[in-house]
Amino acid sequence: MKTADLCDHYASRLSVCEDVFKSFGKKKSFSGPIRTVKVFEDNVLVKEALNTIPAGSVLVVDGGGSKRCALMGDRLAAIAVRQKLAGVIINGCIRDSAEIDQMDIGVLALGTNPLKSRKEGKGERDTTVSFAGVHFKPGWYAYVDEDGVVLSEQPLSLD
Repeated sequence: MKTADLCDHYASRLSVCEDVFKSFGKKKSFSGPIRTVKVFEDNVLVKEALNTIPAGSVLVVDGGGSKRCALMGDRLAAIAVRQKLAGVIINGCIRDSAEIDQMDIGVLALGTNPLKSRKEGKGERDTTVSFAGVHFKPGWYAYVDEDGVVLSEQPLSLD
């Protein structure tokens, strides 16, 4: 479903993200229920979430907006593909972008950085996170395409 069409039909029920993300991966549009991770320059919980959240989910990673290291690279993106996640939205950076661009996954991130993150396991899972002008709540739904990201408390259809 196009985000523009969703906005035309459901504007009063949607949260619309600010345009802060760059798109990576082969999938330019994806949607699904939100699962969250909140970390800072540490991707242990990101890997854990990628391995455990249900297929079809959108993993939202609040990395505090840090651009000093990457929270996901090609290995973690491959896990997302294997686990059949709908996509990943990262308030932070990725690395291995050329490899990720060849994968059947949709990834939004603030940019790239070749430096890997720490591995301390600090952070939170399944909590509301806020960035890009919206609140990403576990269990809500994210709809992503080339025009942007919209969030809804309920699944939407254009029937």
